Amino acid sequence: MALSEFEIKNFDKEIEEFLNVRRPPAHIRNQFGLGCRVEGQSVEIFQIRPQWRDPAQKMETPVAKATFVKSRGCWKIFWQRADLKWHGYEPAPSIKSFAEFLSIVDEDKHGCFFG
Repeated sequence: MALSEFEIKNFDKEIEEFLNVRRPPAHIRNQFGLGCRVEGQSVEIFQIRPQWRDPAQKMETPVAKATFVKSRGCWKIFWQRADLKWHGYEPAPSIKSFAEFLSIVDEDKHGCFFG
């Protein structure tokens, strides 16, 4: 079951604040940026960079993902390892709020999200 438009609107402001703090200065955003998308019950944060072979093409590199589990009323946190698969974030595999997810990703205490 996908997140409702109401639920998405509720944390849109939090996402924008997070992205605005983490984004690089405007004059280099064409070389590096951050984005976010909602798919189903998941919110994914990704980096946007030019491809090394063709700088005119942009590529997205996943940073973090949170999936809302409605039956439990919690968010599960994932990070992408070198095998390009999503893995549960062991220090805090599930949390109660979306704001807590953004805080954990921003802190990146274990270097899982931004390295």
